[in-house]
Amino acid sequence: MSVSTGASTPSATLASTVLNAVDIADGVRSESLTVRDVLEGSLARIARHDAVLAAFATVRADAARREADEVQRRVLAGEALPLAGVPVAIKDNVAVTGEVMRGGSRATGREPQQEDHAVVARLRNAGAVVVGMTTMPEAGLWLTTDGERITRNPWNIEYSPSGSSGGSAAAVASGMVPIGHGNDGLGSIRQPAAACGVLGLKPSRGLVPAQIGVNDWYSLVENGPLARTSADLALMLSVLADDPSLANVRTLRSPLRVAVSARTPVQGTRTDPALIKGLFAAAGLLAAHGHGVTRDQPTYPQRLSYAGTIRWFASAADYVESVADPDLVEDRTLGHASAGRRMRRLIRHEQLIEWRSRVEKFFERYDLMMTPVTATHPLRADRWGERAWAVNVRANVTASGGFCGMWNVAGYPALSIPFGTDPLTNTPVGIQIAAPHGSESLLLSVAQCFEQWQPWPATAQGWD
Repeated sequence: MSVSTGASTPSATLASTVLNAVDIADGVRSESLTVRDVLEGSLARIARHDAVLAAFATVRADAARREADEVQRRVLAGEALPLAGVPVAIKDNVAVTGEVMRGGSRATGREPQQEDHAVVARLRNAGAVVVGMTTMPEAGLWLTTDGERITRNPWNIEYSPSGSSGGSAAAVASGMVPIGHGNDGLGSIRQPAAACGVLGLKPSRGLVPAQIGVNDWYSLVENGPLARTSADLALMLSVLADDPSLANVRTLRSPLRVAVSARTPVQGTRTDPALIKGLFAAAGLLAAHGHGVTRDQPTYPQRLSYAGTIRWFASAADYVESVADPDLVEDRTLGHASAGRRMRRLIRHEQLIEWRSRVEKFFERYDLMMTPVTATHPLRADRWGERAWAVNVRANVTASGGFCGMWNVAGYPALSIPFGTDPLTNTPVGIQIAAPHGSESLLLSVAQCFEQWQPWPATAQGWD
């Protein structure tokens, strides 16, 4: 039963109204919205859209209703909850109490999780309501989100929302939830954010609890937020990081020194001309507002350019060795694991240290670096899990271009912002902005600037 002490917006209206997280939390705290009505609006949108988009692996409708009533009780008791009543989607590779954690695979165990992952606990403590767990490729290894169902891009359902946080990005972009949880080992937040036209942030190493998979992909993976507005992104990040100061997006006061590069870090890959055009248009906006923009990039020594790649392979081997039933693992993942077992001996912690040292020197000259998020447009929405391992690897490497992984290796924060549309696919284009360790507040400020200079749609077209 919904609890209300004041005028409220009925859930039937909320089912056709897309609200941002900040507005929901403000409305719940002021009692102009009830938590249950907000939740029912989100569940109605999921029921209406997810049959096509396949963004959710599990929808926890009944459990979420119980959580909503408990959040309402806490609000009425006077708790100041930063995410009061905000529906949130959780990527299906962190633990949610009482739910099976699939990790995008048939090979995982079927026992319900006994304890929330730290990021889930923080979101719930802040008043968020977990509506469900989102789809992802097996073990988060791939750039398309397809398993038992094919997850589709809300902007063009013929294309993938990318991966591996593709379900969360599609859920946010279509308005099924205002914010989504993802994690990112080589771009798995930023690439889906770019493909779906939302904001996605990979935080600095250590800012948000990781504890993902067997070993955080040898220190590459971070948990982070996806949202449609800079204010929502900041609010969710502040909760994930347990740092309320991050919720306050600051106005830029001083000119920034910005390096821009469209050159892919991975040999043999090229950036699509449409993405290059978008990148330099975004850089031109910064220059027009008084910031210094220079074409430059860190040098990519061959021995370091593969520091992320070998961890990608090795993590597949670790995953296969950890699952309850390896016979149910996809063939492409088994192929990746086979190569990964041979590559584990190449992993050295010194690789991370050396690369970070190089980018630290680079950022003595710059405040930010801008690149594309990916080298090409999103891959087709298809059953990539049924294709050969080599086909998947080639498609993933060619499409990504390695723009994202360098910041995972460095442990630096990096953000994807929407900027324009790919004319070939009619899907959004994302611009990546990276900054030194601990510069999340700066990145959020830049996101707010672009949001004001070139606003993006509240949701993907056709999913209002």
